[in-house]
Amino acid sequence: MKNNKKILISGAVLLIFYAMAWYCIEVRDVQVTETFWALLPSLIAIVLALITKEVYSSLFVGILTGALFWGKFHPVAVLNHVFRDGIISVISDSWNVGILVFLVILGMMVQLMNKTGGSLAFGRWATSHIRGKVGAQLATILLGVLIFIDDYFNCLTVGSVMRPVTDKHKISREKLSYLIDATAAPVCIIAPISSWAAAVAGFVEGENGMSLFLKAIPYNYYALLTILAMILIVSLKISFGPMKKYEEEALNDEYWAKKEYVGAEDTSLKVNHNGKVIDMIIPIILLIVLCTIGMIYTGGFFKGETFIDAFANSDASVGLVLGSASALIMTIIFYLFRGVITFDDAMDCLPEGFKQMVPAILILTFAWSLKAMTDNLGAATYVAGVVAGSAAGFQAFLPCIIFLIAIGLSFATGTSWGTFGILIPIVVNCFQNTDYNLMIISISACMAGAVCGDHCSPISDTTIMSSAGAECVHINHVSTQLPYALTVAAISALTYIVAGFVRNAWISLIVGIIFTVITLFVIRSMGSKETAS
Repeated sequence: MKNNKKILISGAVLLIFYAMAWYCIEVRDVQVTETFWALLPSLIAIVLALITKEVYSSLFVGILTGALFWGKFHPVAVLNHVFRDGIISVISDSWNVGILVFLVILGMMVQLMNKTGGSLAFGRWATSHIRGKVGAQLATILLGVLIFIDDYFNCLTVGSVMRPVTDKHKISREKLSYLIDATAAPVCIIAPISSWAAAVAGFVEGENGMSLFLKAIPYNYYALLTILAMILIVSLKISFGPMKKYEEEALNDEYWAKKEYVGAEDTSLKVNHNGKVIDMIIPIILLIVLCTIGMIYTGGFFKGETFIDAFANSDASVGLVLGSASALIMTIIFYLFRGVITFDDAMDCLPEGFKQMVPAILILTFAWSLKAMTDNLGAATYVAGVVAGSAAGFQAFLPCIIFLIAIGLSFATGTSWGTFGILIPIVVNCFQNTDYNLMIISISACMAGAVCGDHCSPISDTTIMSSAGAECVHINHVSTQLPYALTVAAISALTYIVAGFVRNAWISLIVGIIFTVITLFVIRSMGSKETAS
């Protein structure tokens, strides 16, 4: 009932806003392209999602808002823009289709691992070998750090492998989602052999992109401090914000009885209780190895390119599809050879795995469509102008300013790669021939801010897939993760101010580490006082 009131109030406010927007755009002929108006569709979607706790309708309203601005409230133009230029366009894009196919194949592999009893066997093994909640969470972090090739692959693989273990130890799905999300993009952005390194290198013109990426790693304070913060939060048993409530609820059976926390797999499919740990380990190894081969293949490794150059030139979308499809076929053959599944049952798992990924696919499609709306309205050009205009002064504060702008852009658009594409060329152009060291720091600030905004945004594909991997309610993941991410973001912003003055990565990093440790101990102390009172 309370949520219905929020929805009605939000609807009324939106109608008033649309009436005002119609007057400004249609009657007063106010320019909406390449202005702050271009960011409003994403901001509206984010605010609605946080208020109503419903992501599908919020994303669609954001898409509709962008189309209304673009079509100047003319019904036919608006409908064309929503569907032809938006939804149909993004699901026709070859890169996006590749990611969707990759998601579907991973869903199928997860279903096969569940059916053969591999997941169950790993859960039993992990329960006996991984001691306590801290051990389960540290194991999740370790696995997330090891799978650094690609964030999409990371989210769904870590989720499928560790979910049975964390469930056994009554770790909330919200906490699992946070651990997955915080070891996805933050790890990939500091891994030279990853799809993210390839993307960043591709956005740099006039310089060796991979060389710049390597030099920027020590300055990527958000990624480095996020990993440190995770380890401290788990080791010191720190919980704060909405996460604390869910962690306490997860100790009770009522939490796990809720429909949204029941596993997405079809329980009508009889699970093989004679499965072994190898039935999960082998498919995961196949995925890692074959996805790596698929990516370097698309980058020309087998045509003479070096391993690093092949990664830099790879097409992650195609490479992940080739690798995961090969892994799926080999996994089915392996299971049939082992006799843990029949061919008919294996084929039954394929549509079930597809269904498991439908919510993530729907949210991703809407998120991509929303990005298309903001792109058409010229959000990138507007932000580029803001950044270029601020580059003249405040030299020492510029890394922090770029970090904050990158957070805002990535949060509003839900894409860190898009933020790289907008800001990195601007940073290179500003400092390429003036201050090389400041260019390195600023590029790293751009990457760190983009990852931070992506980490916080409810419309980010990585955030969406972290929820899917943990089988957690998406908006719960967003609201519980936000205080953790913003805490590290604030510390990182201060660290970038220090870096702007001292121009030394290691001194600044030590300062950031000290800030992080002190902040988390203060939060822990405050939490202990609240419990005592």
